[in-house]
Amino acid sequence: MKSKLLLSVALTFGATGAFAAHHECGKVTIADMNWSSASLIANVDKFILSNGFDCDAELVPGDTMPTGTSMIEKGQPDIAPELWTNSFNAVLNQGVDEGRLKLAGKSLSDGGEEGFWVPAYMVEEDPELATIEGVIKHAKEFPHPENDEVSGFYGCPAGWGCQISGANLFRALKLDEAGFELIDPGSGAGLAGSIAKAYERKAPWFGYYWAPTAILGKYKMVKVDFGSGVNKDDFVNCIALADCLEPKVSMYPPSPVYTITTDEFAEKAPEAYEYLSKRSFTNEQMNGLLAWIEENQADGQYAAENFMFEHEDIWSQWVSKDVKDKLLKALDTL
Repeated sequence: MKSKLLLSVALTFGATGAFAAHHECGKVTIADMNWSSASLIANVDKFILSNGFDCDAELVPGDTMPTGTSMIEKGQPDIAPELWTNSFNAVLNQGVDEGRLKLAGKSLSDGGEEGFWVPAYMVEEDPELATIEGVIKHAKEFPHPENDEVSGFYGCPAGWGCQISGANLFRALKLDEAGFELIDPGSGAGLAGSIAKAYERKAPWFGYYWAPTAILGKYKMVKVDFGSGVNKDDFVNCIALADCLEPKVSMYPPSPVYTITTDEFAEKAPEAYEYLSKRSFTNEQMNGLLAWIEENQADGQYAAENFMFEHEDIWSQWVSKDVKDKLLKALDTL
């Protein structure tokens, strides 16, 4: 299918012009990470770079640490479409400083988002529940699923990094003194299932979650405001650590999520690099796309094609009119 698309574009614009554009961009390798949002973005990039910029784009398997390290040491792959930088920050900065890597732009304009959440239908009935003071004041409205004598707060599954930060913030907010008990949901599926179950019954729910995710795309939740703002230093040096003795209240800092390219790619294909610098999704947009992926059991390629068909209003902002026209003609051949 893709070869036909490339042939169609080449014939439309003439062999000489197509060859010149292709020669300028050349072969491009894109890391296809093993989670839904990253795979969607990688496939969108492949379609747009292939059909809009005449690149010879290819997806290769990837993951945060091995992909970033390989880009620094071997110059491959050319593009990591969605790199969560919190766990890779020191190495990433070194690669940028040494002129091996470039930060093209933010894959997720809002950054990765974490927090304590309640269902939107609860806040609609009582706006106080959008704040931690309101949640604590109405603690008895959040019954524990297995113990009627205490309130329930859903934390992260054991072994996850967020289990540490969530438990420390539970202590900092003195939720135990308010009558809450920390619930281990057992798994990511268990945590997601607890939200789905609450929504089906329009029941109370209070706990940790993150975005972008299919769950927050499917179920409207409100992030509880601690009234503290973000204390990044304390979060990094205490709240995120297992041996944090005196955690202070802080909202979760956003996790920067960037598109990374090799310096060589940015130099050889400046127009394609410029597209990557503009290509970005809000968490609200990505939540909705992830919900669609889950409902339709779609893989990255199918999800990307659907995105290109259904969301011209989004992707057309990332490219020039000429490139947009080329992409629309390519879509007509699908």
